[in-house]
Amino acid sequence: MSYLLYLPKKGKPDTRKQLILAADIGGTKTSLGLFEVQREKLSLLREATFPSGEHLTFEALFETFRADSQRVPSMLSIGVAGPVLDNTVKLTNLQWELDGSRLERDLGVERVVLINDLEATAYGLAGLAQEDIATIYDNGSTNSGNMTILAPGTGLGEAGIFWDGEAHRPFATEGGHCEFAPRTEFDIELWTHLKAELNIVSWEHVVSGPGIYRIYRFLRDIKGRKEPAWLTKNFKHNRDPAAVISHAAMRELDGTCIMAMELFVGYMAREAANLVLKHKATGGLLLGGGIPPRIYPLLRRELFRQQFIQNSRMSELLQSVSIKTILNSKAALIGAAYYGAYG
Repeated sequence: MSYLLYLPKKGKPDTRKQLILAADIGGTKTSLGLFEVQREKLSLLREATFPSGEHLTFEALFETFRADSQRVPSMLSIGVAGPVLDNTVKLTNLQWELDGSRLERDLGVERVVLINDLEATAYGLAGLAQEDIATIYDNGSTNSGNMTILAPGTGLGEAGIFWDGEAHRPFATEGGHCEFAPRTEFDIELWTHLKAELNIVSWEHVVSGPGIYRIYRFLRDIKGRKEPAWLTKNFKHNRDPAAVISHAAMRELDGTCIMAMELFVGYMAREAANLVLKHKATGGLLLGGGIPPRIYPLLRRELFRQQFIQNSRMSELLQSVSIKTILNSKAALIGAAYYGAYG
């Protein structure tokens, strides 16, 4: 399995032996990796992951990482969860603001580039191996065309990958912040409940880690589903309630957790279909982010694809779309490095 990404500097002599420091900044954690350009591939020399919230600034985190290395990178390429404009960004789920020009000055790096983290994930396809991609549905064809990525984690990332006839060109979107659209009477009840708290209910509010917990709490607190004592205890001792819920659901330990995850999977499939239709992504749907690899067995069940292909007029198009999951948690980090080296 190979993806042809638009990387115009790939193979150029002046890129060899360059050091690229790549970063993948998310609301929960930040990963950094030092890469060396070796011909048409990148070699990862060193990496580390830090809790994002434990550092006041990215600069402080950068200095912590660089303290262990004598080699100075010529390029810092950052994939960041937020809308990048003019090489600056204010993060969506973290109180950081980044400016490429300021970082060049303050960190002493020759060049700094910022791209959206989902755009970085798309570029990461250039460096992934076959075992890094798992199939949910394969249409059996080799259709070229646009692709798209949906990535639920701390938030909901979405990106498009435009096929120009020769290569795929990733681009960022902020589609996860579009308004959630209820379909069933249950959806309307959930939307009404969430609207009282959030005012405007977006897809990110239901298709994300916090979204899983919102759905569960609605079932428990509003619909009256009982919570067993062992589950209450697990919530108290785990900082990630979504992980508790998905773990209990996948092992069929609690009915409410099972229902919450079935609803989550259904909403995820519906927003994935919206994204595919808006990008006419006949080349395929990729599921990334932190959640899909953890719940891959749930995505392999019929529920996801059944919800995905339901549409008033475009079911036939949706039925033809291959669906795959990115299993490699370093995809965005790898993609930021490839973009920095060759983009």
